[in-house]
Amino acid sequence: MKGFGNIAEMMKQAQKQAQKMQKQMEELQNDLKERVVEASSGGGMVTVHMNGKQEILSIKIDPEVVDPKDVQMLEDLILSAVSQALKKSQELYQAEMGKVTGGLNVPGMQGMFGGM
Repeated sequence: MKGFGNIAEMMKQAQKQAQKMQKQMEELQNDLKERVVEASSGGGMVTVHMNGKQEILSIKIDPEVVDPKDVQMLEDLILSAVSQALKKSQELYQAEMGKVTGGLNVPGMQGMFGGM
């Protein structure tokens, strides 16, 4: 029965590692909420600020781009800036998550801690 002691010890170590990783992930989620990415379109006519949890914090629109006769252009600029900000935020999330998981792609880990 000596072999079972080794297995029990390995399980205990794995549980400690999982708890450590969970704590790091929780800290990361708090950190990402404070980290901000910026993206713009139309040469800076529309600027979006988004945090690392994919929450839009602000949208700034240069008054010069507001043309009631061309609402479609403004909509396209906003969509473009939001899409770029989302991509940057996702890249930030993946980079930071990689630091915690050691580069391992842990299935379901993103959803477990309120990520993407």
